[in-house]
Amino acid sequence: MNSIRELLAAAAQLPADTATDAPLLLAHTLDKDRSWLYAWPEHCPAPEQLEHYQALLRRRLHGEPLAYLTGHKEFWSLQLRVTPDTLIPRPETELLVETALALPVKSTRAQVLDLGTGSGAIALALASERPGWQLTATDISKKALALAAQNAAQHSIHNICFVCSPWFQGLEADLRCHIILSNPPYVAEDDPHLQQDGLPHEPISALTAGADGLQDLRTIIGNAPGFLQPGGWLLVEHGMDQGTAVRQLFGLAGFRRIETRQDLEYRDRITLGCYSR
Repeated sequence: MNSIRELLAAAAQLPADTATDAPLLLAHTLDKDRSWLYAWPEHCPAPEQLEHYQALLRRRLHGEPLAYLTGHKEFWSLQLRVTPDTLIPRPETELLVETALALPVKSTRAQVLDLGTGSGAIALALASERPGWQLTATDISKKALALAAQNAAQHSIHNICFVCSPWFQGLEADLRCHIILSNPPYVAEDDPHLQQDGLPHEPISALTAGADGLQDLRTIIGNAPGFLQPGGWLLVEHGMDQGTAVRQLFGLAGFRRIETRQDLEYRDRITLGCYSR
């Protein structure tokens, strides 16, 4: 029989990423928290639990992201269900949420649009902080929208309407928002990073956007003015080397007060601007 102590000692000899994640995978398999493992090191998992744990370890060794193996990821203090149908929410995307919450929006019932919602991370974070806001969250993937709706139900969040739509196409023509925000695909199709850090396991359609990575950003920035109230704001996440190009797109679309903000590693991460007719 293999005790928890023995299993963790063996996992510590594996490559760094897998060794680091092994306790989390074992805790997930046993339906316990990580601290329980160290409180009960002599416990021996049942044979079926041991088999499942070892299968998860093999998948992690082959680069599959931890979030897909456990089926969840935390974002903005919300525990969200994730599947390979959506991108895994990243901590750096919380800057988009933080910036939106700090905007000078006077209405307590602001209309907010989240384009390409995926697991619903951005919309759910905003809805949880501003229960008076009315959010519309779109995605082209029905599976992603179903997952986002499940996450909303799990957290008893009811101020989000989920719409199947490629960007703006499925929305009501008279929708006018105080805030539009998006974390769209922005990786160039031939970017070598697509073969690293678990990205081969994530949906390619949610990652890449044409030869320069700007295809979807052009669509969003160019069409956003038609769905914004006067003085409304657009915020988008983008690649660390795309700040200049994205600011130019904002300027061409008629935005003012254009600004690019950096993440905690001082990399260009989001750009925002205000639109006044």
